[in-house]
Amino acid sequence: MTMSILARNPENGLLGGAAMTGNLCVGAWVLWGDSRTGIAATQGEKPSTIWADEAFDLLRDDQQAQHVVDQVTRRDGGRAWRQMSLLCRSGTMGVFTGESNQGWKGELVAEDLIVAGNTLKGPQVVEAARDAYLRTEGLMVDRLLAGLRAAEMAGGDSRGNMSAAMLIVCDTEPPLNLRVDWSERPIDGLSALVDRARAPDYARWVAGLPVRSDPERHHE
Repeated sequence: MTMSILARNPENGLLGGAAMTGNLCVGAWVLWGDSRTGIAATQGEKPSTIWADEAFDLLRDDQQAQHVVDQVTRRDGGRAWRQMSLLCRSGTMGVFTGESNQGWKGELVAEDLIVAGNTLKGPQVVEAARDAYLRTEGLMVDRLLAGLRAAEMAGGDSRGNMSAAMLIVCDTEPPLNLRVDWSERPIDGLSALVDRARAPDYARWVAGLPVRSDPERHHE
């Protein structure tokens, strides 16, 4: 039902994710992030809305993402209908895809990158997303958008796309959490939100918000 991309920039600690689906409100139940630990995508036929919290708690003591994913998924009796990607702040990665998910399902892992999906047209969808992200230069927001667009062009969700979302977290920047909960062209809507977030007045205001590295920041 969903395709997601998780990425990490080792140079500045930025953790980002983007997702699209043929259902409503993908941003509410797929993308999760904590700049202190990692970023996760939980999806599938019956996605878990609690796996990410459990994983982030475990990551505080165990920075091996695959070990954490194995622990979280193993104790869930409904795991066969779920899928999870986890990218740790330190760069380790973990994945899980339950066998009861429908259509094409699976994941691709590259350095600092995980692309995963289910109910997709085929493996070419995640391959296109991976390739577009890796060959696109510039900021992570642009690379994530390129990955979503390429995945959609390659077939995307077998039912079409209804919603899209992006989440970026970092200790030195306020989080970026953008969602298009329903649209006939959700990726275009997400791109428009990115443009609005880049508008000078809004960008200037966001730059003055407190962050983990500077919790008392309040300048204009």
